[in-house]
Amino acid sequence: MTSASEEVAAGGAPLLRFHEVSKIYGEGEARVHALRDVSFEVHKGEFVVIMGSSGSGKSTAMNVLGCLDVPSSGQYLIEGVAANELSANVLAKLRNIRFGFVFQGFNLLPRTSALDNAQLPLIYAGMRASERAIRAKKALAEVGLAGREGSMPNQLSGGQQQRVAIARALVNSPEVLLADEPTGNLDTKTSHEIMHLLTDLNHTLGLTIVMVTHEPDVAKYGSRLITFRDGRIESDRQQVPL
Repeated sequence: MTSASEEVAAGGAPLLRFHEVSKIYGEGEARVHALRDVSFEVHKGEFVVIMGSSGSGKSTAMNVLGCLDVPSSGQYLIEGVAANELSANVLAKLRNIRFGFVFQGFNLLPRTSALDNAQLPLIYAGMRASERAIRAKKALAEVGLAGREGSMPNQLSGGQQQRVAIARALVNSPEVLLADEPTGNLDTKTSHEIMHLLTDLNHTLGLTIVMVTHEPDVAKYGSRLITFRDGRIESDRQQVPL
């Protein structure tokens, strides 16, 4: 049986590519065009920031990138392979293997230690307990939480909880980190600390990052800024990151 990684392999292709992607919700007068013929590429090692007002399509684009949703038309290609041609089982494997997810809400299990929260994706992957613990400790160390493995979420600050969430996203060694408003629940100082962490991960691990934000100061950390408006790309430009 072909694995998820084997089904998504094509040399030289962009890591991720939208080709004239549209997404429509509802029918008749209730139809909403969340995305309208959107095309862009993400290459390995990029730090791409997506901005736009509420209803601009940025969150829908993120859901499609993470294989949480599929286009109504057009193609979403992962290293040259169309995601809509893959089975639900393969898409689920891709979400666990290729992508790490970070959200505005930390989504930590409240009565579970930082170590156990960080290793949750490995439990779903069926990894044995000893290996899970080693990899989770490594991920926590990468986000600056070495020594806090036994801490419960209520013993951690908001910034530390988000670091646990980032460690959880990193524990499977994903190629792409998808971050949806990762600083939305944090104060300004902590937001910049988290952004410095993401920048370091991008530089030191070569991690590809796609991040949605509505905060202009946070958007400055990316090396590329894509702005959405009314379901379309309004601008797509390189920038000098902070």
